Amino acid sequence: QVQFVESGGGLVQPGRSLRLSCTTSGTTLPNDPIGWFRQAPGKTREGVACIGRSGTTFYSATVQDRLAISRDSARNAVYLQMYNLKPEDTALYYCAPARCFKTDLATTIFPNDASWGQGTQVTVFS
Repeated sequence: QVQFVESGGGLVQPGRSLRLSCTTSGTTLPNDPIGWFRQAPGKTREGVACIGRSGTTFYSATVQDRLAISRDSARNAVYLQMYNLKPEDTALYYCAPARCFKTDLATTIFPNDASWGQGTQVTVFS
């Protein structure tokens, strides 16, 4: 297990954009698929994006038109670019190793033995 560190969140108005960063403390980012997850108060944790070893990307159906996940191995980071943010995007966002699947009907993103970091707070408010 490694320590994952998230950053880049903040307070933003609806329609704006943010880029979240995911790095590891003291070690190289694993080659395993990495997912972004979020949890709003009173709700369960939700996988929203994932990038596989080959660079294949996965997005949840509810947000796929407004997210872009990428990996920069040279900088030991995975990024989540978020566009056209909405109040319902307000949550704590986490990154972690993941298992990601795509079918004709849905995309599934599960954490893989994640040791959750502190997360980074995204608040979308007018």
